Amino acid sequence: MPSPADGRPVAEPVGVLAVVGDLVEDIVVWTSEPVRAATDTAAEVFRARGGSGANVAAHAASRVPTRFVGRIGTDAAGDALVADLAERGVDVRVQRDGRTGTVVLLVDADGERSMFPDRAAAARLDRVDDAWLDGVAWLHVPAYGFEREPMRSEVVRLAGVAHAAGAQVSMDASSTGLLTGLGIDRALGLLRSAAPDVLFANEDEAALLGLTGGGEVAASVAPIVVIKHGSLPTDVVEAGELISRIDVPPVTGIRDLTGAGDAFAAGFLAATLGGADAAAACVAGHASAASVLTSPGAHAAR
Repeated sequence: MPSPADGRPVAEPVGVLAVVGDLVEDIVVWTSEPVRAATDTAAEVFRARGGSGANVAAHAASRVPTRFVGRIGTDAAGDALVADLAERGVDVRVQRDGRTGTVVLLVDADGERSMFPDRAAAARLDRVDDAWLDGVAWLHVPAYGFEREPMRSEVVRLAGVAHAAGAQVSMDASSTGLLTGLGIDRALGLLRSAAPDVLFANEDEAALLGLTGGGEVAASVAPIVVIKHGSLPTDVVEAGELISRIDVPPVTGIRDLTGAGDAFAAGFLAATLGGADAAAACVAGHASAASVLTSPGAHAAR
């Protein structure tokens, strides 16, 4: 029987966690000195499987039956990325067209990232076979899917399909750059149209969206809003009210924050599907997030 991070037993997960999103190649650049314009900067470079949606699926698959739905290119990179997810126990369902996306991540000595995404085929997900959501108890979608059409409309449609089948839906606010590019009013409208049961956001995303501390905006977006504050306690907002703050255990040797939010979501959702409440699910999410902080990209440290 699975247990959350605090060791208390929970029920066996019921149904499948489906994640709709990007599956791309990450080129992770760890700089060991400040970037020196117009010349060389000392660095280590790593290649890794990436994409917020794929990261969530990869971390969740060891805890709960997990399916990934996305779009990749008709190329060797796409083949390798699908194989990587499948090896981790993910049921992979992908459309194929064009070229597979790539994200370059420039990570400074403090672990903070600057990202240069080229989503390519990933952003063109469209007309997903509804049967790919058969047996799904929970659908998770990063808001990166809202960036452009046709995926934007497809994300909203798939959330509706999941709700109609009795599944829960969660979303991640994903990126301040994304939210600013969409426009805050438009981003809020899109979130409301998908009607997530749970919304994840970090403190900067929450501030942009007007979710900090709860209130009417938070209540209008999702029944539960989980706001992460890095090493500071995580806020759980229910029906617009701040109901709990969950401490984050300290982590030593942090080198790369890439994928920490995705790993958190995976731990949280797997625990929730196992019967945990939001506070216990945050504990599981924190443990999952800690596993990626010392290694390149969103992969757990070996």
